[in-house]
Amino acid sequence: MSPRARTLTQLSLTAALLALAVAAPPASAADRGQAVPLRIATYNIHAGAGSDGVFDLDRQAAALRALDADVIGLQEVDVHWGARSQGLDVAGELARRLGMRVSFAPIYSLDPVTAGEPRREYGVAVLSRFPVRSATNHEITRLSTQDENPVPAPAPGFGEVTLKVRGIPVQVFVTHLDYRADPAVREAQVADTRRIMARERAELPGARQFLLGDFNAEPTAPELAPLWKELRDAGTGTAGTYPAEAPVKRIDYVTVGENVRVHTATVPEQPTASDHRPVVADVSLPRRTPGRE
Repeated sequence: MSPRARTLTQLSLTAALLALAVAAPPASAADRGQAVPLRIATYNIHAGAGSDGVFDLDRQAAALRALDADVIGLQEVDVHWGARSQGLDVAGELARRLGMRVSFAPIYSLDPVTAGEPRREYGVAVLSRFPVRSATNHEITRLSTQDENPVPAPAPGFGEVTLKVRGIPVQVFVTHLDYRADPAVREAQVADTRRIMARERAELPGARQFLLGDFNAEPTAPELAPLWKELRDAGTGTAGTYPAEAPVKRIDYVTVGENVRVHTATVPEQPTASDHRPVVADVSLPRRTPGRE
């Protein structure tokens, strides 16, 4: 091939490559404008026991697997607590069976009955398909079930994990609010929750926030009203969650903060694996936050 022909060929190849580059931008640039899908769920697992009172982690793992969720908040989680859960680390065992990461936040951490054995713990947990970048066990107001004469006081068990979901920072909080008919403790817990979530939001601008859990109150309960100033109930219009065999009230929630789009939410018909039913929501995370380029 003559030098002139080689030059013309090289110029033609260069032009073709430039045309391709303009017509098809790099995949990373194309992805920047797309929302990131996420399936997120909550489940009060009743310390591994079903609505029949039988401890059965196989049944519970199957129920969790069926959710096909990326992130799951769990409540009433035993870690070496005692005979009712066969002394197992329920959080770790479920994570192992599902092939997920786990972060456990104890509400109670008690000395073992026998010296040298693991501490007896009970609390909330997060299962995640994404690596956990950081985890915190926050204190909120509680009325202990382990004291004979309890008084409301700060105590741990409000778990938070920070994840990065395809480049987007996500803060997931898991809670279990007080069960008593008197709403006074729940009112204090809601105030604590809002304060903590606002502080964490300020420390990681642009993070998307989720609050998952058993709130022990229905959506219209006055003590929950302050939550709806910053959060949205993804499960609005879904069925009841408790008791699992024949639900009469909706007390389990997936709630979302700003810049999270909710597409669907369901309460799977799961009447036996726990005394609650789970809630699962399909959401997406826009890559651009409002007001930012």
